[in-house]
Amino acid sequence: MPRSLSVGMGLLRRQIWIWPLVAAAMLAVAGVTIRRNVESASQAEMQAGLLATLNSNVEALKIWLENEQAQVITMANEIEVRRLATELRRLAAGPDATALVQSPLHDEFRRALRPVLSGKHFAGYVILDQDRRVLTADRPELIGQIRSTNYDLIERTLKNGSTVTPPIRSAVLMRDSDGEMRAGQPTMFAMAVQRDLTGDVIGVLGLRIKPDEDFVRIMQIARPGQTGDTFAFDANGLMLSESRFTSELQRMGLVPDEPGARSQLTVSLRDPGVDLTRGGRAALARHEQPLTEMAKTAISGRDGVNVTGYRDYRGVPVVGAWTWLSQYDMGVAIEKEVAEAYAPLNILRRAFWGMFGLLAASSVLIFVFSLTTARLHKAAQKAALQAKELGQYQLEEKLGEGGMGVVYRGRHRMLRRPTAIKLLHPDKTTDDAIARFEREVQLSCQLNHPNTIAIYDYGRTPEGIFFYAMEYLDGINLDALIVRHGPQAEGRVIHILRQVCGSLAEAHEVGLVHRDIKPANIVVGRRGGEGDVAKVLDFGLVKAVDAKKESALTSAGSIIGTPLYMSPEAIESPDRVDGRSDLYSAAAVGYFLLTGGPPFEGKSVIEICMHHSRTPPTPPSQRLKQPVSADLEAALLKGLAKNPQERFQSAREFAEALAKCVKAATWTSREADAWWNARQMTAAAATKSRVTEAVHQDATVALSRQ
Repeated sequence: MPRSLSVGMGLLRRQIWIWPLVAAAMLAVAGVTIRRNVESASQAEMQAGLLATLNSNVEALKIWLENEQAQVITMANEIEVRRLATELRRLAAGPDATALVQSPLHDEFRRALRPVLSGKHFAGYVILDQDRRVLTADRPELIGQIRSTNYDLIERTLKNGSTVTPPIRSAVLMRDSDGEMRAGQPTMFAMAVQRDLTGDVIGVLGLRIKPDEDFVRIMQIARPGQTGDTFAFDANGLMLSESRFTSELQRMGLVPDEPGARSQLTVSLRDPGVDLTRGGRAALARHEQPLTEMAKTAISGRDGVNVTGYRDYRGVPVVGAWTWLSQYDMGVAIEKEVAEAYAPLNILRRAFWGMFGLLAASSVLIFVFSLTTARLHKAAQKAALQAKELGQYQLEEKLGEGGMGVVYRGRHRMLRRPTAIKLLHPDKTTDDAIARFEREVQLSCQLNHPNTIAIYDYGRTPEGIFFYAMEYLDGINLDALIVRHGPQAEGRVIHILRQVCGSLAEAHEVGLVHRDIKPANIVVGRRGGEGDVAKVLDFGLVKAVDAKKESALTSAGSIIGTPLYMSPEAIESPDRVDGRSDLYSAAAVGYFLLTGGPPFEGKSVIEICMHHSRTPPTPPSQRLKQPVSADLEAALLKGLAKNPQERFQSAREFAEALAKCVKAATWTSREADAWWNARQMTAAAATKSRVTEAVHQDATVALSRQ
């Protein structure tokens, strides 16, 4: 974690343009979180407000309805009313059909009801027997008639004892708001069972109510804001009260455009599918349109609230709450347009997106500026390389190039010392590449063994090119050695392996594991007047076994190294390798030098890895089909043991075993000088061959566990 944090902060320091993007991302996350919280709070507040208003309105309506019921029940139980109703039923049942119509009992009944008719808002009365025959009424022309309408209301009253009907269309002529006599005017009845003096049911007493005087007024009390509306509706989705948008509904054609036209008992709560207030045209005829979500839910008997939004009967997005009053067979709802309900939230949203837009625009500008600067920076880096100037070093010749690095032969301006200079490719300068580059230098600098390549310098030029300078080796790597000259003598193999073990011994003692010992990473050449001096290169994949700070540079569970020379544990458990893994690789290199080929070969990496893990190596003598010293063969096979416990337990132990081999003394300085002189390898050719193969990125294989 500290390493990841350090790398991340380094990236932010170098890439200034990232900061606005980070700020924009943080603002976006914060904005989304705040928006959700504000929306949630706003919706909760809206829901509470809608339910509170609805419940208050419903309670007021219930109180009024119950009072109307109480009034009609009281009148139905009056002794005089019961007596007159009994007499009227007797006349209706007699042989003279005109007796009921002409009876003076109607005047007596009217006088009996006068207190309630004059003191309350009741506009008329009627008594119907169980056959729905009118026994008496405030309208004389109705007496004796059998009514065929609103049969269900009579039946419900007989069943429940009393009720108040929802607004219905009158079946007789009534005065409208303009004083004109019209049929189909809104009316209501408070109804109660009428009994005779013996308690038998005669029929139903109904007191007619003018909806405009109380019912509609109660519905109009709770109309919050500019678009809030409270209304009642029946089981068919027909509006029972007056909409606050009647004039608007007339323009839409939902209410007749004529004087005195009303939305009450005219507008059906159906979803047009489009916003009619914005000029939208519904695809379906009004009677084919589905009920609004609110009406459909309420009529099914489920109370509810919706604060996310749905379309009302005008197609306008609204929020709302509703309830169904089953005892009165009608529902009550309150709705408010979404635009008004969430106006403050919409302002907040616009402000947030405005700020986010400005920040995004600034991020884009900074990004463009950064790209321009980066191009100029890259151009400066390439110009420096073309001029072969790298700080205090003069570049002379490009010796090799790998996936990430480039190696030049150069000289220090002041010391004039030949130097191999390794630098990060300008196009591959990333945080991970820099971290690995720095790590290679820092770990290599800890090692001072004469058989380990020496690091002279490390730095960064003003143009931003990372580099390090190492000793210049005039020789050939072991891979090229075998390709050009074939298998080597036993004495020379022992001589080279002992030097490799010396380099590894120092690394292992300070807690470092190389993890990529292979022929291409070992160079032999003349050094200090001595022939066949071996140098171990490329500590870029070295592992600090006593620290975890490098763990971020290689992914967990990945295979690090070159499959042809990897130990079984490096394949199976790469995070748990130790120095004995390097000894396996060193033994594999010795096998390669002695036989001219690696211990295992295959058609694929997987096949090679399987051989390392499971297949015993073929003894060198069998591979060569000629005798090999038993002690050298035994040392190499022990180094190639699958189980680390069965190998040499240290590099020094391996070196001592090699030193005891009978052929150990057969390769001396004289033989080495003779070999080099005989081949007459020019310094330039040796240098180019060595360094070209030494660029460690070109030879490194990092495979995910398969």
